[in-house]
Amino acid sequence: MLAAEAARAQWETSQRYPDPRIKIDDQAFEKYRLANAKVQRIATGMRWADGPVWFADGRYLLWSDIPSNCIMKWDATTKSVSVFRKPAGYANGHCRDRQGRLLTCEHEPRRVTRTEYDGSTTVVASHYQDRPLNSPNDVVCKSDGSIWFTDPTDGILGFYEGKKAKQELPTNIYRWDAETETLAVVATDIKNPNGLAFSPDESKLYVVEAGVMPRVVREYEVVDKGKRLGNVSWLVKRHGTPEGLKVDVDGNLWIGWGAGEEELDGVWVFNPNGQRIGRIQLPERCANVCFGGRHRNRLFMCASTSIYSLHVNTQGCKLV
Repeated sequence: MLAAEAARAQWETSQRYPDPRIKIDDQAFEKYRLANAKVQRIATGMRWADGPVWFADGRYLLWSDIPSNCIMKWDATTKSVSVFRKPAGYANGHCRDRQGRLLTCEHEPRRVTRTEYDGSTTVVASHYQDRPLNSPNDVVCKSDGSIWFTDPTDGILGFYEGKKAKQELPTNIYRWDAETETLAVVATDIKNPNGLAFSPDESKLYVVEAGVMPRVVREYEVVDKGKRLGNVSWLVKRHGTPEGLKVDVDGNLWIGWGAGEEELDGVWVFNPNGQRIGRIQLPERCANVCFGGRHRNRLFMCASTSIYSLHVNTQGCKLV
């Protein structure tokens, strides 16, 4: 058996409590670890899993398998995995709006869409100043109903995660206004923005900048009654590849991480000051996470070819 296969087999058969894959870097993280909860793999077989979103009212998880051009579904009641939508426009990030509808970033048609209650699709944004977006990557909905999303070039670089096309706009961060239904640029000085999330009080927006080495997590001040971004600073600058992130009720950042190395792959957790307090080791690089379950205390992790979950002693910020 190859070394990687042996490591995976050992990982999957570990039955120890507390789970040794949950690493405590600072005692502040100890309270978030449940002594009798472990990392579980609940689905596998994807090419590149990303963009998880939880539907509490339906008790299911959705996520994208980008290269396979489909959105997948895991049912918490039956534990079954099925295809939710295919083709899916090489969908990437998802979230729900304040009415509970699915918002989706689609690489191939270069747009953000909303799935209505009847299953039909509405285009939220596809162009800015009459030029097509690049390939929307991740999306979050603020309490005022506005939709914020990142627009790097990943989906127009080739035919594996989208369709090769000409870049016509900078890699901006956008805000779609729910009242005026207009699109505005809120940040243009960022190279290939990736995952994004608001702090619990929405006074800060965290964004992964993927176009620099090493990648960084930017912290923007949200100003002008929540409509613009103000001062920006680097919150996290560490070796590895942070991608998607979510924030818990205490303001900690849970970030999908990895670089093909055992010590890097998984989820890294930082406090609001940018100090790493804990890690969840996975046998695969993690792209993105979300909180779900009945009490928003179950962390779902999209890690390359598989989906993992872990119950934790905190809750994700309540969005819907």
